[in-house]
Amino acid sequence: MKRLLATLSLLSGSALTAAEITPPVAVLGEMVHTLSGPAIKDGLVLMRDGRITYAGPAAGRAVPADHRVLRARVVTPGLIDARATAGLSGILNQAQDQDMLDRSAPLQPELRAIDAFNARDPLVTWLRSFGVTTLNTGHAPGALISGQTMIVRTAGRSVEDDVVNPAAMIAVSLGGSAVSRAEGPPGGSAKSPGTRAKAVAMLRAELIKAQEYARKRDVKDETKRPARDLRLETLARGLDGSQRFLITAHRQQDILASLRLAREFNLRIVLDGCADAPLVLEEIKASGFPVILHPTMARASEDTENLAMDTAARLAAAGIPFALQSGYESYVPKTRVVLFEAAVAAARGLGFERALAAVTLDAARILGIDGRTGSLAEGKDADLALFDGDPFEYTAHVTATVVAGRVFADGPR
Repeated sequence: MKRLLATLSLLSGSALTAAEITPPVAVLGEMVHTLSGPAIKDGLVLMRDGRITYAGPAAGRAVPADHRVLRARVVTPGLIDARATAGLSGILNQAQDQDMLDRSAPLQPELRAIDAFNARDPLVTWLRSFGVTTLNTGHAPGALISGQTMIVRTAGRSVEDDVVNPAAMIAVSLGGSAVSRAEGPPGGSAKSPGTRAKAVAMLRAELIKAQEYARKRDVKDETKRPARDLRLETLARGLDGSQRFLITAHRQQDILASLRLAREFNLRIVLDGCADAPLVLEEIKASGFPVILHPTMARASEDTENLAMDTAARLAAAGIPFALQSGYESYVPKTRVVLFEAAVAAARGLGFERALAAVTLDAARILGIDGRTGSLAEGKDADLALFDGDPFEYTAHVTATVVAGRVFADGPR
């Protein structure tokens, strides 16, 4: 019966837990990229109870008899999509599965991705089939503050079971995606800012309100405290550093405005997009803030007209920490796949090792989850991607994805 349940779960992505149906797993790889050290030829990864118990050479290490054995040409850590909307933007591209952007107001930091994330959307399964095990997903660019992101696994159980960080970052947009111009596309909020300067002024004013709110909430006399305000509470977490701002900024003036706001309010920020990054590399490097770079193959137009496929390589050469993302596109199937974005970046000067790190360990570091995922090491979450060839070669396939010890054979993809 257990074998039957396990088979049905692999086919349907059911919500049965790892403890109920998943035996310990051993993965034998002709080449294992642990990201915690050099790649291992003829490597072995052992997993039990959703955690890695061994990652190293297979020679001299017996596979325990109770382990299910998988084999692959190449094994990597599970891939991490550092900026996505999957789970809020669904595969149907219809109103009922499009919760990534609420246009009723330009400033809505109180909106939480966890309240809208659909763990069972086929788009989440689709990403998992390409080796993606973790998403930083949530509200899309398109409003001055569109909401919050969350970090979640792609196991497809429920949001409560799969969530890693329910309130990861506050999603801010500067530039074209935040303003509403008369000649622009329909659908923007009537209260949206009309220029870049207005957008920054509105954001600055809201942060000042949040500063005052936080000060008043801290007074000893409870009768003098203001009523709870979800919007200002969220911004107050950004101001005290407990929650970072994820600022989408492509034009160089928007990148510089983001850095200026960070200095003014002592914010912890992550830069998102950054098509013009090569124009302000020194300023980004001096700030110390990381970048979640636009998808390598994104379309160049308007704010992103200066993007290039070699920008990742230029960030690496400048010593700026960065990760890659699927981002958000307003067309079916509503998502890119970071595996392919990394492959193109690798071919355009980044190289295999740095490209793989950009969607595994480096992404985990930027998201603050490298203590549990992003590399293959004892004690870390059992998140793996198995390939039948070079992961960045277009003829290769993902043969299985392991999420917290659960094996998904959705492919080969």
